[in-house]
Amino acid sequence: MKAVGLKRRVLLQGGSIALMLGVHQIARGATILAVRVWPAADYTRVTIESDARLNSQQLVVGSPPRLAVDIEGIDLNPELRELVGKIKPGDPYINGLRVGQNAPKVVRIVFDLKQAVVPQVFSLAPVAAYKHRLVLDLYPEQAVDPMEALIAERLRDAPRAPQGGNPPVAGIVPSNPTAPAGDPLGDLMAQQAMRPGPQTPPPAVVAGNDRPQAPVISAPPPPVVGTAPVRPLAPPASPPPVAAPRGGTATASRTDRIIIVALDPGHGGEDPGAIGPSGTREKDIVLQVAHRLRERINAGSVNGSPMRAFLTRDADFFVPLGVRVQKARRVQADLFVSIHADAFTTPAARGASVFALSQSGASSSAARWMANKENEADKVGGVNVGGHEAQVQRALLDMSTTAQINDSLKLGGAMLGEIKNIGARLHKGQVEQAGFAVLKAPDIPSVLVETAFISNPEEEANLRRVDYQESLADALMRGIQRYFAQNPPLARSRQL
Repeated sequence: MKAVGLKRRVLLQGGSIALMLGVHQIARGATILAVRVWPAADYTRVTIESDARLNSQQLVVGSPPRLAVDIEGIDLNPELRELVGKIKPGDPYINGLRVGQNAPKVVRIVFDLKQAVVPQVFSLAPVAAYKHRLVLDLYPEQAVDPMEALIAERLRDAPRAPQGGNPPVAGIVPSNPTAPAGDPLGDLMAQQAMRPGPQTPPPAVVAGNDRPQAPVISAPPPPVVGTAPVRPLAPPASPPPVAAPRGGTATASRTDRIIIVALDPGHGGEDPGAIGPSGTREKDIVLQVAHRLRERINAGSVNGSPMRAFLTRDADFFVPLGVRVQKARRVQADLFVSIHADAFTTPAARGASVFALSQSGASSSAARWMANKENEADKVGGVNVGGHEAQVQRALLDMSTTAQINDSLKLGGAMLGEIKNIGARLHKGQVEQAGFAVLKAPDIPSVLVETAFISNPEEEANLRRVDYQESLADALMRGIQRYFAQNPPLARSRQL
């Protein structure tokens, strides 16, 4: 009987200790582990990483535009204070911020904005090396149009256009007189150059709510413990002047057929891609290669028609897979080239590969493994599953055509041959096929180039070398030219 009583007391004491520990853990709340900011023209992302899921409330107010975010269940810590110093002067959307303890277990962050935004705030479950993440994506009220971005870049290049004679529209290089004409892209470029500056934006709205918000924050402002300097807003810059063609407007004789190649540097932002033994990040290498290839494309032509490269991302930020395809289709690209760097579980794997889409399963188990790995990018990079990106991805699933795949195989074959010609080792001697989500544009020949295995120490070192990147860009450019030599681009009139 005494033994039974002793056992009961031990159990009760153990239960009390467990209960006390549980209360302590609940009272402690989440701990902020890291904060990151990814500014870009498309949108600015702020990520707050923690060891437990965070709850938040946000309010957008206007005049001047601000975003207030209350994060519940946490105390201000050094990691959150670091957010102040991570705001850069060139951020298109954030002008400055203040952070403070607004109430017990409630931290408020107030973003001073450069323009009205539509925020998307969502949580991401732990994945890869990340714990829980609270994501704040700040989008402009008027979404960035990829076609207008391409035009703006072309306008910036206009001062470098040849002088004298009949000036081309927006710096477009004159083509062979027999080349197909009538592409209205140049007309829109001329119109953009003459467009007046942007007007004052309307009152900001909370995402999902089309009613203007009252310019009042209900709670008093928190004590300021850190403040990023608020920079005065500069007046909007007017577009660079463009020499008007004789006659005042663009005509078919002055607006050439432009060959557009969409370049897609993989990963970016929260998603570093593969990481080599020396710490080289795939997202950095492929962006460097894409920039080098862009220079070559912008200086090239096809049968007298000028070429132009469009990058799905031109800086270090994340673009969901479906949006990459959507951007390429918006600019009505003639080709789509996604650039990556392989990684495998052992450092022995090596060699470059080129992939096209498959409608009937992967061409090998390795191709299937690679496609599955690349298709996981949205989970690491962070996609708002309730947002438009998920709808775009679903809409593209069954649209790819046999003709697109056949053309993609031809493009991939030309590129693979040129990569071999620079002395690079090939992982496979033929174009492989698998269900890569980023290759599913139904009307654009699309390939994914794995430039090398970044997990192989020797190939990682090659990828870091400028001369190797230059040779790789030369090879890809020759592959594109070889493809067009055998498959001349058709005349087309782009819909704007």
